[in-house]
Amino acid sequence: MTSAPSSRAFDVRHVQLARAAFAAIAAVMITFSPDHSAIVGLSVFSGFAIATGLVHLLAAWLVYPAGLRWPSLLLGIVSLVAGMAGGVTPVRTVAGFFVVVIVWAGISGIIEGVAGVRALRGDRSAVVSSGVAPWTDGTPASVMPRSDARDAAVIGGLGVVLAVALLFIQPGYALAYAVEDVQETLTGIIIAVGVFGGYAAIVAVYLGIAGFSPRTPVASAEQAVAETKDHA
Repeated sequence: MTSAPSSRAFDVRHVQLARAAFAAIAAVMITFSPDHSAIVGLSVFSGFAIATGLVHLLAAWLVYPAGLRWPSLLLGIVSLVAGMAGGVTPVRTVAGFFVVVIVWAGISGIIEGVAGVRALRGDRSAVVSSGVAPWTDGTPASVMPRSDARDAAVIGGLGVVLAVALLFIQPGYALAYAVEDVQETLTGIIIAVGVFGGYAAIVAVYLGIAGFSPRTPVASAEQAVAETKDHA
């Protein structure tokens, strides 16, 4: 699901596995926490967002070539800002959780999704114009490999779905119910924190599979040009 080998010590595989690990930690913390309040939800989100932001910023420096750094830089900045905002005590309210997570999910999802979709639409034309398939000459071209672009589009789409799902949850919702004569209340924030935990679990599984997937050889320039002509 990911790119062909490169000469760099770190590659997309390491980025995906690091992101999967932090997402898995967030999902486990929410799943096994009996408290799904805004304070707990934002505490988990803050740590997840800051760690993910640092991964993106390091990836921009250590993994991606110059032409591919802008998504990681933007994602890193957005995640760090959201994570730090979630760590501010006055923000750790029900409204604060919804605002911070929705804004982060929407912006980061759009950034990563647009980067992936643009790469999926433009990679073949880049091969035709240059006559060289990306990554095959030992020097990464300023075009994202198709498998990486697909992964970026999927993860970006999941971020947008998270934002939309949270928009449909009423922060003031409350449903009283009884379990074995014990009165409980299902609130909007409990649902919202659970939705974020589900998102984190899906991201962890997807990126974990992507990170451990074997790398497939990149097609030669001639094959890429031929495929482009066949699809024309």
